[in-house]
Parts: sequence; structure tokens; C-alpha cells
Amino acid sequence: MRDPRHRKFTAFFFVLTAIVVMTPDIVQGQGASRREVPPAVTVPTIRNAIIIGFVGGFVSRNDSKHPEVQFAAYLRDRYPTIHAEVFGNHHGRKALRQVVDLLDTDHDGVLSSIEKKQATIIIYGHSWGATETVAFARELGQMGVPVALTIQIDTIAKPGHKASAISPNVARAINFYQTRGPLHGAPEIVAVDPARTAVLGNIRMTYENRPINCDNYSWYSRTLNKPHHEIENDFRVWDEVASLIDADLPGAPSIAQAPSPSRSPFFKYLRRGFQAHGTESAQLEIPSELTGN
Repeated sequence: MRDPRHRKFTAFFFVLTAIVVMTPDIVQGQGASRREVPPAVTVPTIRNAIIIGFVGGFVSRNDSKHPEVQFAAYLRDRYPTIHAEVFGNHHGRKALRQVVDLLDTDHDGVLSSIEKKQATIIIYGHSWGATETVAFARELGQMGVPVALTIQIDTIAKPGHKASAISPNVARAINFYQTRGPLHGAPEIVAVDPARTAVLGNIRMTYENRPINCDNYSWYSRTLNKPHHEIENDFRVWDEVASLIDADLPGAPSIAQAPSPSRSPFFKYLRRGFQAHGTESAQLEIPSELTGN
């Protein structure tokens, strides 16, 4: 008979051999299990969407007869999670403080690179407000804040201000203008850096055969400078602006089946005269590859 110690040694040897042989398969199986675990789902970054409008002339930011004010109310209703606000074109500093406060999501008094990158800022304005739109975007650019879109409607240079090119921090820009009357908008906008800013178009609007109701202005303004206010009141412009903004807010929750501005109750004051016949919903022709639609 063999020595008991020898039998124990032999049994231990076989167990050890089995472990050595099986270990690669065990390790391989564990590796396969690790590879089979699906990757974590990436949660989309929440954008901080801010839309700033500037009224023209000496119009009050609270004057609800003006489309710029009505449009901000329309946007707040359509996109409950965004911030849309209107300012006088001479209140750019106040608007800038408001935007900085909104961007400073951790409230530490400093805008981090992440807070800047998470911002989707859109700016629009009419007349002097369009001039302020360009200046406001430039100030944000000096702070390193990107702007998704600027919208100018019949740009008139403010006293003491010269027309300037669109700053490189702006991704897209569009210009609507008309050429009649004592006040008519700048016919062209250009980018400082075309490689960084896409100018969607300089869209000329005409009203010889399409009179627009302008009862939200005094008889004096309607008599002497009506075309400048017709473009401001033109639903075709605001429907197109809403479409452009939609393209920049793909992740923002929107109310179901939101109507266009021309169908919205927020613009019922302007639904008179020519625009009361349903023709105001016609979209302007802007290349889809530029609008992002």
C-alpha cells in the first residue's frame, strides 16, 4: 500500500492541475461577460436656451402691440423651459447682465467654459433693435459666449453707431429688409469670418401689392414711414423666424402641435387687412441646407 501522505500529495497534484487548466476558460468567460455588458446610455447635455429681442426706436419693451414683444410671449408659451425676454435697444447693458446671470447656473459669479458651451443664445431685433442685435452678439463674443443665431429686421443704424459685420461667435445670421420709405433697412450683412458664421440670406421684402396693417403705430408713422413698419408686422417674417429658431432648439420641450406665429393667438392684433385672408402663412424661400431643416 502506498503511504497515506503519498496519496494526499497525488490528490493535491491533480486538483492543482485541474485549476491551472480551467483558469484560462474561466478568465475568458469573465472577459466575455464584461464585453457583453451594454455601454452606459449617454444623457444629452441640457442646453441653457436664451432668446433676447430688441424693439426698435423708443418703443417700450412692455408694449404688447409690437410684434417683437408678442413674439417673446409666443416663444415662452411654445417652449416652457426657455427664457425669452425683450429689451429696449438702448438697454443692452441691462440685457447683458440678465444673460450672464442666466448663464451662471452654479451662481458662483464666474462663467465657466462649460456654462458657455451649454448656452443656446438667439437674438432678434427690428430697426435700431437690429443694430443692437449685432452689437449685443459682439459683446457676448468678447466674453467667449457663442451665439446660435442673430435675426435682423430692417436694420437702421442707431445714432453714433456704424454698421458692423457679424462677429465670429455667431453661428448663423439672417437679414430681412425693405427699400422703400425714408427709413429702410441695410440690404446686406456680412460675417467677419465666413468660415465660422453662415449668413443664411439677405431677404428683400416688398409691399407694393401686399399692404400690411400697421394700426399698432400712430397715423404719423403710418403715413410717413409705413414700409419700415410693414416688414415688422409681416407674418411671413415671423413665421420664418420661428422656423429658424425651431432648428436651433431641437432638444427643447415644445407644446404639442404648436401653431406658427401667424396662427397663434399672441399675434391676433396683427391679423387684420391683407393678413386676415390666410395668405400670411406662406413661407419665404430660404435654402434648406442653410436653415438646417
